[in-house]
Amino acid sequence: MDISTSHSAVSVSLLSPTDHDLWDKYVHTKPEASIYHQSKWLTLIESSLKQNGFYFIAKDATNNVVGILPIINLKSWLFGNYMVSMPYFNYGAAIADSPEIEAQLMQAAIKQGETLEVSHIQFRASEPFVSSATTDAMTVSTQKVNMILDLPETPELLGKAIGSKRRSQIKRPIREGVSHKFGGVELLEDFYEVFCLNMRDLGTPVYSKLFFKEILETFADNALLCVVYWEGKPVSTGFLLHNNGRMEIPWASTVRYANRISVNMYLYWQILSYAIENDFKQFDFGRSTIDAGTYKFKKQWGAEPQQCYWYHWVPEGAQAPDLSPSSGKFDLAIQVWQKLPLWVTKMIGPPIVRNLP
Repeated sequence: MDISTSHSAVSVSLLSPTDHDLWDKYVHTKPEASIYHQSKWLTLIESSLKQNGFYFIAKDATNNVVGILPIINLKSWLFGNYMVSMPYFNYGAAIADSPEIEAQLMQAAIKQGETLEVSHIQFRASEPFVSSATTDAMTVSTQKVNMILDLPETPELLGKAIGSKRRSQIKRPIREGVSHKFGGVELLEDFYEVFCLNMRDLGTPVYSKLFFKEILETFADNALLCVVYWEGKPVSTGFLLHNNGRMEIPWASTVRYANRISVNMYLYWQILSYAIENDFKQFDFGRSTIDAGTYKFKKQWGAEPQQCYWYHWVPEGAQAPDLSPSSGKFDLAIQVWQKLPLWVTKMIGPPIVRNLP
């Protein structure tokens, strides 16, 4: 598949085993790239979640990389057959030297989707695509925002910014004798116990422990855990990833009985203080819906919304299914899940959640 640009002919192909270094070198030159654009996710997702990845790489006539697009094919009897760039996270759409190459990468993904007979393709972008014949044929959802905090120079300045009410909420668990640890794989058991309990109570299937373990090991220089303990037990935790001066919290969980002492506030205070002390410039609280509970929680720390642009391609005459938990069609399943024993959710959750974007 070739097009001509003002510079040279550009070809798009699937990533070969010998091109991983070229891919990652290109990603590192692009400030708009996220950690989820790195090629390591292809192997990680295929091995721990058993999903097929299609990583498209664009090269010019001199074999220089000029664009990339990672995409995963999610396929199950329960949720159907579709593709997402990137699932499980908030970022991962095409990155290229020009809008024309960006469009060419998406056209290659659409061609692959037609071959696989997918119901739809979702491209998760943090900036709107420049209008083209490709994107003009898509719908775009702007229901979600990522909540981003520009970090101050010191934790003391953050404390002043959040106000006396929230500072008192942070002091409450300290009076109760909580403690915390930052670490890696050695904290995985404690993280996973809290995560599974919280997800069960929310009615949400859990990822496998292997998935988190492989992230911690594959991205050892970019991933860490924070676990808060109360009365000798883990009660609150966050999984952290960082890249290019920004720290992100893809997963955070707190057990319900610890909410009464505001342990969640303590968790985020320690994480934000750690980010500031280690010279990170921004903190990404993750995505929310405007004015939802999670949005308001993140807003109180000073985070500001950054619009998400999620583009959807569907075959002509078709309509993308609504897989959102808020759609209402999963209400009964959520209620049943909340009543299951924890060990059951740990066993049957991973095969289900790997098919959810």
